[in-house]
Amino acid sequence: MTRLLGRLGGWCARHGWIVLVTWVLAAAALMGASLAFPSPTSSDASIPGTDAQRAHDLMKTGFGSGYEAGGTVQLLVYSPGGSLLEDDRKEAVENAVDRLRTMPHVVEADTPFRMGGISSNLQIGLISVRLEGHDPDAIGTITQDLSKAADPAREAGLEVVPADSSNPANKEIKTGPSEIVGVICALLVLVFAFGTLVAATVPIFAALVSVASGLGVIGLLGWVVDMPKQAGIMATMIGLGVGIDYALFLLSRHRRLLAEGVPVVESVRRTVASSGGAVVFAGGTVIIALSALLLAGFPLLATLGWVTGISVVAAVLTSITLVPALLGLLGHRVNALRVPFLRGSGGAGTGWAGLGSWVARRPWWVLIGSVVVLGALAAPALSLQLGSIDEGYGAQGSEPRRAYELMATGFGPGSNGPLIVVGVLQEKVADADDRLVKDLTREVEDVDGVAHVSEPKVNEDGRSVLLQVVPAYAPSDERTAEVVRDVRALQLPGVQVHVGGKVAGLTDAGDRMAERTPLVIGVVVLLSALLLLLAFRAPLVAIKAAVMNLVSLGAAFGALALVFSLGLGTRLVGMDPPVSSSYLQQIFFSVPIESYVPLMLFAVLFGLSMDYEVFLLTAVRQSYLRHGDNARAVAEGLGSTGRVITSAALIMVAVFTAFIAYPDSMVKTFGVGLAVAVAVDATIIRGFLVPATMVLLGRANWWCPRWLDRILPNLSVEGHEEDEEDGPEPEPRRPDPVTAGI
Repeated sequence: MTRLLGRLGGWCARHGWIVLVTWVLAAAALMGASLAFPSPTSSDASIPGTDAQRAHDLMKTGFGSGYEAGGTVQLLVYSPGGSLLEDDRKEAVENAVDRLRTMPHVVEADTPFRMGGISSNLQIGLISVRLEGHDPDAIGTITQDLSKAADPAREAGLEVVPADSSNPANKEIKTGPSEIVGVICALLVLVFAFGTLVAATVPIFAALVSVASGLGVIGLLGWVVDMPKQAGIMATMIGLGVGIDYALFLLSRHRRLLAEGVPVVESVRRTVASSGGAVVFAGGTVIIALSALLLAGFPLLATLGWVTGISVVAAVLTSITLVPALLGLLGHRVNALRVPFLRGSGGAGTGWAGLGSWVARRPWWVLIGSVVVLGALAAPALSLQLGSIDEGYGAQGSEPRRAYELMATGFGPGSNGPLIVVGVLQEKVADADDRLVKDLTREVEDVDGVAHVSEPKVNEDGRSVLLQVVPAYAPSDERTAEVVRDVRALQLPGVQVHVGGKVAGLTDAGDRMAERTPLVIGVVVLLSALLLLLAFRAPLVAIKAAVMNLVSLGAAFGALALVFSLGLGTRLVGMDPPVSSSYLQQIFFSVPIESYVPLMLFAVLFGLSMDYEVFLLTAVRQSYLRHGDNARAVAEGLGSTGRVITSAALIMVAVFTAFIAYPDSMVKTFGVGLAVAVAVDATIIRGFLVPATMVLLGRANWWCPRWLDRILPNLSVEGHEEDEEDGPEPEPRRPDPVTAGI
């Protein structure tokens, strides 16, 4: 593979303008097409085979469109000056309802002046609007149009706020300044790392082209597959980070070869043959980890996984084609526009080599110290609180947060997450007065944690009955999930009970994640270790790398627990506490983490952690093949890659930290987890733990049984032969009885 990549890199360097123009035109065409023909996004968060999905399907049968997803929009009306029943206020509300009834797709608009439509203090009312014939994916736009139609109530001094009726997949996350901030921070890191403006702009340009190409492909794929609205932001976050990092690794090696006097095209060829192979294998581990999400049994999560993988593929392709083309075009001008007082990283990092030598002299102490520190960082993970995030955690002043607070104040906290109970009847009933229907209603009312049960509704064929159940707890309260399970556990002769709704769906998602997590983790670890085995032909190295990556994940989940579950950093990441919180809760308040987030984080982090492992092991392996001294190889490998890996990690941390500014809680969670994991991985693990264990293992690092060595294909990523061509004569390598199979 190294020779093939070397030929590709050399060709791209010699035909730089062709490659550059091709990539720019392709990125512009893909991005332009996706913007000119924006594809529909899917709000489908269904989980096939779950009880919530069964209830959702039953709701479509004979109960009317108002019970389907996006079939009903609710508007909260608040009178700060007194009762809504006063004549002028009541008239204004009725005028607003009349206007709503004339809006497109509106079948019925219920006035708040009905049973259950107004709060006990008479200041908060609920207008329910039932829709038909509309696009469920356009419910956000329709809701805003309906809200504007209620202006007669606002003109009378009343507050009208649309309630949020979307599901997690329907949250549109719009791009913002975070991408710009991340790119600027990355540029600053690159300037300090290389010392020249030209060299610093190469990874940025390549990453932007890869992200644009990936987003264009993702946008066009939305016409043929269901694409969640989070897809673009996830692809941008990961694609930007890995795109800059991969180009950085190639550029660093190329500049070192230029400093040694290697001609430009030959330097590019050697760079792509060696570091390019590491990029391909590193990207492969990320893609494998993301692809394993297909086994999670959650279509939304699976789609996010392979969509993010598209951005990684684009980053790898630009790294091994566009970057060589740019380096060939620039030649020695890659070192132009040097920044005063910055030396850059033209050669190996002597400081990191010194650290490697220091670790090699005291591996046991370093190993014990690293384990203690990492254990302390991972310990809070035991307090990780999973659950569902409701709009009560949204930004203060936002419409969803305000509607949530008004609903909770006027109608109880559970009104923000009602359960939809569908009873399938063995016998046909005439109407809601049937004994079986009344028995079901009474049984549901007697469940602990149920605050209110609506009047039952029988479907058209008389074989199903629907109840809207309001829990006594907020949607994010873990007790609400227990209410869901208790209602499902009801045993009533002649009735099969199913529970749906947003809270029930998220409860099922959590149960499905818990069930599938061991499978996904096992597949990711096994396939990633297998890929490393193919790359380095060293079983112990592959196993050790998988274990080290799991350790960095523990630190990431520990950070998430500290920030969100223990509430020590929720204010710092821009989340606002509930208005009714005490003074202490205003400072430290916990926020649940969506149940599907840890699994997605695991896949992404495992793949990214393996990137640094591949680059470090490649350098160590190259040194070991030259002279056969394991401890010296570890020191030299850390010295040659330490500064580059640190710079790459700083870029990743900067990009991921910038995304914490997004108002969406899921993006904040990913930003915190990814930033902490990468920082820990590139410092404690790659700088101390990995070198210490490699020194202790000695020549056993590269041991491979003869039978295994015979059956493994030759897919080495070192490219050592390529480096030595036309170069100085290497010093003789001492015989190694371990790798020789003796």
